Amino acid sequence: MILERMRGLIVSIQPEPDSLLNQPEIVALLARAAVANGALGVRIEGAERLAAVRAAVDVPIVGLVKRSYPGFAPYITPTADEIDAIVAAGAEIVAFDATPRPRPQGDDVAGMVARIHARGALAMADCATGPDVRAAAAAGAGIVATTLCGYTEDSRGHQLPALDVLRVAVATGAFAILEGGVAAPDQVSAAIGAGAGAVVVGTALTNLDARIRTFAAAAARQKSAPENRLPRTV
Repeated sequence: MILERMRGLIVSIQPEPDSLLNQPEIVALLARAAVANGALGVRIEGAERLAAVRAAVDVPIVGLVKRSYPGFAPYITPTADEIDAIVAAGAEIVAFDATPRPRPQGDDVAGMVARIHARGALAMADCATGPDVRAAAAAGAGIVATTLCGYTEDSRGHQLPALDVLRVAVATGAFAILEGGVAAPDQVSAAIGAGAGAVVVGTALTNLDARIRTFAAAAARQKSAPENRLPRTV
């Protein structure tokens, strides 16, 4: 069973759009490295990158396509078109925005779940709040995740990682995933201890661009500190 195969760590590999790493072959190599070091699944964005990763690893893939439509807030797999692209690229699981916000083609959460199931894939509901989680599980999503907590108007400022929302997800009986703001191993342990089936870690492991900028900024701040601008004496 796919869900049983990915109980543990899922690594999200989504380079920034203008990153030098944002190439299918590099994303596939990063996926191989993640799996070689213990990841039981990967989360990948974009059909071309999904296809490259599918050819490189045999663990379950959570696929998504980020696409913005004018006038609509959801951008994680917002329509049937993105679902088709994800499944065609070889992902077994389709992640989608499971908030109650309107979508371009008019589908509600239940409609998105039905479309995903009709294509033979599992539906991963990316949620922001406890009510989102409950609604997604009731709509038939086999996987409910805390992915969008902190990124919607009604969850802005929420402390991450969202263990409280995770506990709501666990209580639904669906496969619960903690995602968002996971930056340390003890947070992974806490999530599994709270009943999570899996934990998704992305930026802390694979966003090399952001990590380098953080260290570079620390160096720049220290260089510009007043005590470091004083003339040196012999």
